[in-house]
Amino acid sequence: MAWAGGAEPRGDGHGDKRPAWDNRGQYLLSCIGFAVGLGNIWRFPYLCQTHGGGAFLIPYLIALVLEGIPIFYIELAIGQRLRRGSIGVWTAISPYLGGVGLGCLTVSFLVSLYYNTVLSWVLWYLLNSFQDPLPWSSCPLDINRTAFEAECQASSTVSYFWYRQTLNITADISDNGSIQWRLLACLAASWAVVYLCVIRGIETTGKAIYFTALFPYLVLTIFLIRGLTLPGAVRGLIYLFTPNVRTLRNPRVWLDAATQIFFSLSLAFGGHIAFASYNPPRNNCEKDAVTIALVNSMTSLYASIAVFSVLGFKAANDHGRCLDRNLLRLLNAFDLPDQSISRDDYAAVLAHLNASRPESVARLPLEVCHLEDFLDKSASGTGLAFIVFTEAVLHMPGAPGWAVLFFGMLFTLGLSSMFGNMESIITPLLDMGVVRRSVPKEVLTVGKLLAAGVRQLRGSPEPHHLRLLRGGRCRLRVRDTPVQR
Repeated sequence: MAWAGGAEPRGDGHGDKRPAWDNRGQYLLSCIGFAVGLGNIWRFPYLCQTHGGGAFLIPYLIALVLEGIPIFYIELAIGQRLRRGSIGVWTAISPYLGGVGLGCLTVSFLVSLYYNTVLSWVLWYLLNSFQDPLPWSSCPLDINRTAFEAECQASSTVSYFWYRQTLNITADISDNGSIQWRLLACLAASWAVVYLCVIRGIETTGKAIYFTALFPYLVLTIFLIRGLTLPGAVRGLIYLFTPNVRTLRNPRVWLDAATQIFFSLSLAFGGHIAFASYNPPRNNCEKDAVTIALVNSMTSLYASIAVFSVLGFKAANDHGRCLDRNLLRLLNAFDLPDQSISRDDYAAVLAHLNASRPESVARLPLEVCHLEDFLDKSASGTGLAFIVFTEAVLHMPGAPGWAVLFFGMLFTLGLSSMFGNMESIITPLLDMGVVRRSVPKEVLTVGKLLAAGVRQLRGSPEPHHLRLLRGGRCRLRVRDTPVQR
């Protein structure tokens, strides 16, 4: 691939020129795709709702300025100037810091295993979304096919599909249970998709990133437009962003804001160092760091609006059904004509009956129906994606289409994050000479996916005297000392 500009790349210590991005857009989209992940969709909105709504943005923005952007800039700068993966750059700064790079590689490896497991769940739901009605819209029949499953009726259809039909969880953590062959097939398919996308490093990920990084924004926009037209959407947004400044007194709020910035930008994983190492040395990494960090934060806010507009609709729908159940009990208990009481008149009628016939009302199993209580039932992580949001989709016209869009968005979000995790492992292996560059990249990628040789890393065969090229915006200095093998 041709260089996007700047100085000629240095050798990598093995006689070959380092690959480079086809253009700056590929690099920016790769960093954005790695930074913008599932946490932007199912973690940030939950933190806003839990920690004072709009007030949470204060510690979040402070953490972004004081923690996120500076560390992110350092990662891009050292990767770009030293042109190596995480282990190489930290060993070059000081031989005693080589363990930091090794830690980045190890964490990326472990996160890749977890992340792709989540992708297998998303893929399973995506495949099941091509059905009408959706399989989690109703309870299945029991063995005798004479009634619905009692476990499903005791909980809910979406919970039953998630915990029983998808995960088939056991009663105790010490019980391993049996292999879920459907999930195993989805896991193999997820790894196959990742392999095809990273088969030749940035040569293939740079092409795939155009879709995986941009498609989620298209889906978020579609959900935002649709969500804002649903009843209850405004109440959901008001509930989300209504500030509660008193929560800022809690140190936990500031800790969660700093943690969210750290993980949302994918700091200290080594992926951004690897991506930046394929840049020309004179690239303006300072501008890149600010741009990518701001895009990541704006995406979190954008996703929060889209998600809570739909969750507001779900809460309003649940609140209405709760009122309908209470209205039916009142109509039956007091022999009132059908549809004689509307939802808007429920509070006034209940107050009148409480004043005139309190004993009769007290005997009725009336539910407490407050909209805020249903808004409080939002969740984060897998609970939001596979339970709360899937239930909200059921109440939307054309539910299968919205389910396909939602889980397709989650799959591409996770896929673009996997690109960074994979690159943070493959790049150090190549730079350290653990795997020769003469080995085809297809074989190397398969070896990484099988985790062969990851635990046998012993050191970094760096050149003896490593100097930084001067000029450009990234003027980082490294001590000119031999690097221990």
